[in-house]
Amino acid sequence: MSFDKKEIEITGPVVGIDLGTTYSAVGIYKDERVEIIANEQGDRITPSFVAFTDEERLVGTPARSQVAINPTNSVYDIKRLIGRDFDEKSVQEDTKHFPFMVKKDKESGKCKIEIVHKKKKKSFFPQEISSMVLAYMKKIAENYLGEEVNHAVITVPAYFNDSQRQATKDAGTIAGLNVLRIINEPTAAALAYGLDNGSKHSKTILVYDLGGGTLDCSILFVEDDFYEVKATSGNTHLGGQDFDLKLVSHFVKEFKKKYGFDITDNKRAMRRLLTACERAKRTLSSSSNTTIEVDALFEGIDFNSKISRTKFETLCSDLFKKTMVPVERCLQDAGMTRDDINDVVLVGGSTRMPMIKKLLKQYFKEKELKESINPDEAVAFGAAVHASVLAGQRDNKTKDMFLLDVCSLSLGIETTGGIMQTLIKRNTPLPARAVETFTTSTDNQHSVTVKVFEGERSRTRDNNLLGTFDLSGITPAPKGIPHIQITYELDTNGILKVIAEDKATGKNKNITISNDGGRLSKDQIDKMIHEAELYKEEDDKFRRDVNARNDLESYIVNSKICMEQAKNNNKLEEKDIAHIIPELDKSMTWLEDHQDEEHTEYEKEQSRLTDICLPIIQKMYDEMPDEDKILPFDPATIGQKFEEEMLRRIAEYGTIDID
Repeated sequence: MSFDKKEIEITGPVVGIDLGTTYSAVGIYKDERVEIIANEQGDRITPSFVAFTDEERLVGTPARSQVAINPTNSVYDIKRLIGRDFDEKSVQEDTKHFPFMVKKDKESGKCKIEIVHKKKKKSFFPQEISSMVLAYMKKIAENYLGEEVNHAVITVPAYFNDSQRQATKDAGTIAGLNVLRIINEPTAAALAYGLDNGSKHSKTILVYDLGGGTLDCSILFVEDDFYEVKATSGNTHLGGQDFDLKLVSHFVKEFKKKYGFDITDNKRAMRRLLTACERAKRTLSSSSNTTIEVDALFEGIDFNSKISRTKFETLCSDLFKKTMVPVERCLQDAGMTRDDINDVVLVGGSTRMPMIKKLLKQYFKEKELKESINPDEAVAFGAAVHASVLAGQRDNKTKDMFLLDVCSLSLGIETTGGIMQTLIKRNTPLPARAVETFTTSTDNQHSVTVKVFEGERSRTRDNNLLGTFDLSGITPAPKGIPHIQITYELDTNGILKVIAEDKATGKNKNITISNDGGRLSKDQIDKMIHEAELYKEEDDKFRRDVNARNDLESYIVNSKICMEQAKNNNKLEEKDIAHIIPELDKSMTWLEDHQDEEHTEYEKEQSRLTDICLPIIQKMYDEMPDEDKILPFDPATIGQKFEEEMLRRIAEYGTIDID
């Protein structure tokens, strides 16, 4: 996969991360196969949720599990905000549905999320929240591999603009990752499909990727190990969440009609209803009908209602129609018809909706849809393959892979009258370079202002402004005489550098366009990296303290149970019980009064108890029948779990063979 001849040898593991709107996944390619790595709960996909409480910060499944009781401090769908201006229409629409506070950063105009953590107000840029998810995915990989992970490929929607891509890359940096590449999600899925399919015949495939918050469509030509993206299209604001919100809106109206209450301003009720609607949507993918049930939704009212798949599809008819627009646009851009497509590959959890499959089958004349790879994991799968090759870790399956990706949006400059002069057209292969010469519009002009835009409209006001800079010191001359050369360089991450040069004087100025003028400075990123490290230390310390507290409590409870069993079975003398039980009670009282101690204090108390209990355990062990003494008793090396289990088994005079 010799993408841009910058493949380098990297030591250590390299992972691929699908940073999704609703779920994220991490994978690693080794021994000619991809492993999508399970999290602590055993799940191969992790909710892209971050929550802040009075005690700790939570990420993933634990964060999502408590969202109903802590909605204003639980952040999700951050991918819908990353790299966007606060004043954008889509952002304003989203903030109506978010239970957490989104505010405008005065300096950059970007979004900032405001939460309360440990009773203090804090605010974060979206890329900081994303970095917390990425750091968690990094940790998942490290726990599985048993070594540090420092390098990754991160995926983004194909239709992400320059600002969103750079913000995602910044998030990776803040998370402590060297981001080798930002790769388009449908392109990653195509790599996964190609590797899994193993076909050596040339074919044209269309990847349809409908996730939780975005829709991407890409057409690729695949021959042997050569992958060429021909066109890409999409909608960065259309995904499964939009279908959920349609259901929410429907049931809010129904609740008001039935009970006379409008719950839209109650964030907890709205979040609980949204969770129920998400569940209903998933159920309707396999069942014709389902029931919504939310106990005490509002004012103690239990809400129950039925919804059919037909009704759901009617409510979402406008969204279903929108899902086919990128398909048509993609074919048009590639200069193809639907008959030119050999395979249609489904990616993203939202493609499980029957209507999506029905529309695609109808459009492609009943062509079989390819679902051989788990749609939730395909993107991370391809990213992992991409990562291993970029790191120079090729093998027999990937030694000849070559990928040619494209830019998703046209890039240009504003000329006189606010006209967009395109320099790099959308779907141009990456990396790309374009040079154009411009001139002045007035006599004796000393400087020119270069405004860089992306988009497909003829007027710049309808496109997205990426950045502005001035080239000064131009030799005075009549208008039209100076020659100003503008060079656009678009790298394989889709990040743009613009250079302006006065050919008469050789003076030049350049700008790396990223984050819509709200680009984080190096100092800001360094500060965020430092804060992320502090959060990690804080989280680790909190976890150590809680685990030590729980271990002590478990030790006390189990020891008391074992002592009582031994007493009832007449296997322990009264004086021993009279010695141990009060000490256990004393420790429990101390524990109840000291819930926020350092882990060392809990460990010290447990050590004190162990010194008291071990002689009794030794005595009980010595009195056991020899046939039950399967394991040697070694007080110097005995561990807590071992001791608890041995206490239990000794109390029963059973075997102490511990698996």
